[in-house]
Amino acid sequence: MERTYQEAAPTRAEIDALSGPALLEFGTNWCGYCRAAQPLLAEAYADHPGIRHFKVEDGPGRLLGRSFRVKLWPTMIFLQDGKEVARVVRPASAGEIRDAFAKIAQPG
Repeated sequence: MERTYQEAAPTRAEIDALSGPALLEFGTNWCGYCRAAQPLLAEAYADHPGIRHFKVEDGPGRLLGRSFRVKLWPTMIFLQDGKEVARVVRPASAGEIRDAFAKIAQPG
């Protein structure tokens, strides 16, 4: 699991070309909602360590976040083969995140 939001973001084309499950998370390192969500994410992610996690710093003019219509932080987009399968915005529990992971997790 990534720990800090990264300024360098993949392009939308790179995200669309992904194969398999992935988590794309938007937020900022200074956002209180983002910081509060991290223990919830860590708890849910512990069961899915093999799923790729992109932690992208978002803000005005950031093209990747705009292409996914991100409005609030954190926004977690759960992808399968580059396609959005589930979205969690400002999670209140690890269960919300777990439910989204279940939609992209590989069986077995």
